[in-house]
Amino acid sequence: MSAADDDAMLTLDGVGVRYGHVTALHDVNLRIARGDFVALIGANGSGKTTLLQALHGLVAHSGVRTVAPDTAAQVMVFQRPFMLRLSAWNNLLLGLWLADVPAGERVPRATEALHRAGLFELRERQARALSGGQQQRLALARAWATRPAVLFLDEPTANLDPSAKREIESMLADFAAAGMTLVMSTHNLGQAKRLATRVVYLDRGAIRADMPTARFFGARLADHLDERADLFLKGELTWDME
Repeated sequence: MSAADDDAMLTLDGVGVRYGHVTALHDVNLRIARGDFVALIGANGSGKTTLLQALHGLVAHSGVRTVAPDTAAQVMVFQRPFMLRLSAWNNLLLGLWLADVPAGERVPRATEALHRAGLFELRERQARALSGGQQQRLALARAWATRPAVLFLDEPTANLDPSAKREIESMLADFAAAGMTLVMSTHNLGQAKRLATRVVYLDRGAIRADMPTARFFGARLADHLDERADLFLKGELTWDME
């Protein structure tokens, strides 16, 4: 399948990733379509983060990664986003400069992004002095302001308190409603169920299920085609380093 087929933005065909003798991804075939909100789920060590990195082109791999011509603008927000030793405001402005956003658009975009993140009143505060949830919101605001075609998120609410998680989820829901394409790894099954339009379940470096969210969480074991997926949903399969 080419990236032009069926409005695909990114495709992986037979992609594999190895770290020494460890196979992190094995023969992965995946298509990300315009407007998708894909949740990557699976036990620890299943390959979620590696798959995000492969989609974003951050790791060497076998197989073929195809990117549609209008999908070059991609941003990844990591579980622990990097903050420069600058104010929240200047973190945004520098991010926009690095993204080659025209000078005349930087201040309006930064202002709108901080308002969307509920951080405008804290714009002069040192970014590294913000709380964990505020830093994550700032990272999302910085990413959104660049207008990426695809936004990748690695455990965006890990280690955040319930209030901060709700704020992050609200931002992601707004991004999705505006038509942004998102791919998110998460251990939070409730979060995947609330936000994603599609679930990709990984186990031992391979995709074992790829289906609409409602079908995945409402499916019978036979629909999942994988007993280990059923165990994972029951909370009986949480760690896999084999």
